[in-house]
Amino acid sequence: MAERPAARSRADAQPICPGRGRATIRTVADDAGVSVSAVSKVLRGAYGVSDGLKARVNASIERLNYRPNASARGMRGRSYTLGVVLSDIRSPFFSEIMTGIGTVLGETPYQPLLGVSNSAVGTERTLVEAMVDRQMDGLIFLAPRMPLALLDETARRIPTVVIGHHRREADHYDTVNNDDALGAQMVVDRLAEAGLRRISHLTLALSPEERFAVTAHREIGYRCAMERHGLDRWIEVRRAENSPFAGQVIRPLLERASRPEALFCWTDACALEAISVAAQMGVAVPDELSVVGYDNSPLCNLAQNALSSVDQSGRELGAQAARQLLERIQGRSEPLHHLTLPRFVERGSSLRSTDR
Repeated sequence: MAERPAARSRADAQPICPGRGRATIRTVADDAGVSVSAVSKVLRGAYGVSDGLKARVNASIERLNYRPNASARGMRGRSYTLGVVLSDIRSPFFSEIMTGIGTVLGETPYQPLLGVSNSAVGTERTLVEAMVDRQMDGLIFLAPRMPLALLDETARRIPTVVIGHHRREADHYDTVNNDDALGAQMVVDRLAEAGLRRISHLTLALSPEERFAVTAHREIGYRCAMERHGLDRWIEVRRAENSPFAGQVIRPLLERASRPEALFCWTDACALEAISVAAQMGVAVPDELSVVGYDNSPLCNLAQNALSSVDQSGRELGAQAARQLLERIQGRSEPLHHLTLPRFVERGSSLRSTDR
């Protein structure tokens, strides 16, 4: 039997040129001096592969600019791609979630591919069908707006994890959430402790089927805390169909003679709009109006914003969702519903001069 050729040195190796065709798994095996099955094990992240073998194979992959054929891998079983469906790409909080997802997947062969629905149910449905058709191995949804029946149907077809969806009775998919009701209560508790009474809540308009959305749970927490502090008469929830909020709800509120003393906004983006409108109208934040957001996105800490907000650890939510999805792909079928604890971060937008 002819001996297998020894691995070539980096100095002798020549990259695959476009005219010579795309590198294959056999090309990589020949370059590294190992078998095709060994290369396959490294690509799959199989258990028991030595660090030395990984290093040799990965060096050849980089040298040859090898890229696995995703469609061929899909026909053999897995495509090592995961679909991530975002409801809104403009949200800075979603970028934190994506960082957490990427951190976990960076240690695996899996690659995330994004789809943006802009909160349109029809677009979500089209994205899901396209991802299933392309044999992606699993899906992560961020704040989906699709009907529950469609979400259930999708999860029966493909491993699924949902972020921003408090449906604990779901048994076909996992959920990963912040305790939104508790976070809202923290906001009202702090504002009430500061002596504020007229605390209004700005949120999104939802359909009855969207009762599992984070916004619904934040409203529940707001109402419970207002009642607990004896502030029932000042409960006020103002809803908008979508952003921007300024013209729909913020400006009308601040134009009233009995305007609110505080605005608790369902996201940081909404809260930053409120600060901007207040500045345009000459309403001093925080001495005349306290403003609190939700997400504790990076923009909160900028000096010109100094936005008080609820931190729900977006990176941890993303990382946890990725870990749970990988477990489902590997065979776990029992549903997991993970909940992280929120943390109220107070900054200048709610801390009045008399409280400092």
